[in-house]
Amino acid sequence: MSLKIVTYPNPLLGKPSLPITEVTDEIRKLAEEMTEAMYKSDGIGIAAPQVGQLIRLVIIDVTGPEKREGKMVLVNPVWTPLPDAGYVESEEGCLSVPDYRSKVRRTARVHVEATDLDGNPVSFDADDILAICVQHEIDHLDGKLFIDRISRLKRIMFENKLKKGTRQSQVK
Repeated sequence: MSLKIVTYPNPLLGKPSLPITEVTDEIRKLAEEMTEAMYKSDGIGIAAPQVGQLIRLVIIDVTGPEKREGKMVLVNPVWTPLPDAGYVESEEGCLSVPDYRSKVRRTARVHVEATDLDGNPVSFDADDILAICVQHEIDHLDGKLFIDRISRLKRIMFENKLKKGTRQSQVK
């Protein structure tokens, strides 16, 4: 089954996700389907709310979209900044906010803790694109989108572009 990506302004994207209390076969199947949807859409990360599931599950593969060699499945992930992590500003996009990119300020280096699909603890430090992607995906679990982190002016411009696009599609 191919999952459909939920797109903004769907209110589901603004809701926090619930922790996963037990990794079941259904959770494993959802992880496989999320991976398929992410790869099909040329993404490098996807969170369960983006496919309509309000649970704390993310898939990340920053080797893509070219290679697809570093898939990580993170159950109930959390991140904390590393000492003296600093900040980085980079351009982000999102499968749930198609056709829009903007610069976002994020913590440059983070420590991540989660469990895998076998219930084993996962712990690693991340920097560069991996740190950005982890924060972006965990934001989804907390009901936040990258557009919630851009300036008010950029957000107004985005909303106006969205409204204009909606009006144009209604005219066709």
